[in-house]
Amino acid sequence: MGEEFLPLGMLNRPDAVGCSRARVEQAGAICYRMSADSSLEVLLVASRRNGRWGIPKGRIEPGESSGVAAAREALEEAGVRGIVSNDTIGSFVYTKDSSNFAFHLDVHLLEVKETLVDFPEKQVRKLQWTPLETAADAVSHPRLRDLLLCLAEKMYPDLSAVFG
Repeated sequence: MGEEFLPLGMLNRPDAVGCSRARVEQAGAICYRMSADSSLEVLLVASRRNGRWGIPKGRIEPGESSGVAAAREALEEAGVRGIVSNDTIGSFVYTKDSSNFAFHLDVHLLEVKETLVDFPEKQVRKLQWTPLETAADAVSHPRLRDLLLCLAEKMYPDLSAVFG
């Protein structure tokens, strides 16, 4: 067997369950906007691999901050531009069944200011604007679901009973 060379940005560190996996640093964006009726909507993006709903996310390139990477991924995967938060609203580690990598995802908020007609992954991505209150039910990853529920409670404290 030959040696496996890891791309830049990967570190060998234990993941959340203690297994030694190559770690990939990623950034993602919860892209949101106000709808015509003044309710908050979140843009969900389907995975190319399995079609499950999630958010735009991808590898942090060398020299890039996680916020810049999150904005880049939102543009490439979802065709949106906007104001990205400097700070993350949360992070978590996930794995894929077919991968030996642990993906560490820093999540930022991105207020959408512009939606593009054409963008790099337009032909391979399915997009859906979803009310914030129901977005958590649509996403597949439990930690992303938790972040969306927390966001809903912070932005709409009177809805905490709905998400209780």
